[in-house]
Amino acid sequence: MRWFILTLALFPASPSFAANSAVRDAGTIDVGGVTYRLAGIGAPAADQLCIDDHADSWACGVEARDQLAGLIGDRDVRCEDLGADTAYNKWHVGICTAGDDATSLNQLLVRRGLAVNFASAGQNRFGEDETDAKNNRRGLWKGCFVAPQEFRAGRKDGALLGGACRADKDREIRAALFPLDSAMPSGCRIKGKYALRARVTGNIGIYHLQACRSYPAMTNPDRWFCSEDDARAAGFRKAYNCRPFSRQRS
Repeated sequence: MRWFILTLALFPASPSFAANSAVRDAGTIDVGGVTYRLAGIGAPAADQLCIDDHADSWACGVEARDQLAGLIGDRDVRCEDLGADTAYNKWHVGICTAGDDATSLNQLLVRRGLAVNFASAGQNRFGEDETDAKNNRRGLWKGCFVAPQEFRAGRKDGALLGGACRADKDREIRAALFPLDSAMPSGCRIKGKYALRARVTGNIGIYHLQACRSYPAMTNPDRWFCSEDDARAAGFRKAYNCRPFSRQRS
């Protein structure tokens, strides 16, 4: 048991592409020019870390994303469009299926323990699948993690979930789940920082682009994003002082 060693392995691979789709993260997929957030589930963001069953830090967000890409393979994806995403209206919410599968990708992710059931508006689509994954310690449930929605909100005191959580190691676990110096996922170079002043505009944080003056000074970011859309969908706004470096006159 290595609770005191925070193993922050490099995050491999950026978003994966299938025949007519591109996987942004384990809960978001582009299909036919439309970005869908998979309805009824909470899947880890690409930069979320978990603890595995050996008490090591684990890039569960990358793993879940890559497994979703594997479930799709080279097959086409079709989505039942449930309307605009209330959190980010440029995106839609959908139930998506790969090829001729009768089971949706949404349900498969929960069934494999790579996402949690997200009950809302009286709907509890995948509750039984989550219970089965939890009881059999599949995916995220084999280790210890905070619910994806808690991670995205930056709630470091959120409930710890999973079969490997230990009350006597609470502080060490939380330090591993929310490290001060988290590794950047490949291709996800946008830095995000939670900020109280962002609430003035209805956001929870501020993001900084690599080509901006504010970027080098932003050390120890709370989040990493692969695109500005990803950052905005997570409730972050662009830094007001974030402007491209001006060219020197010769």
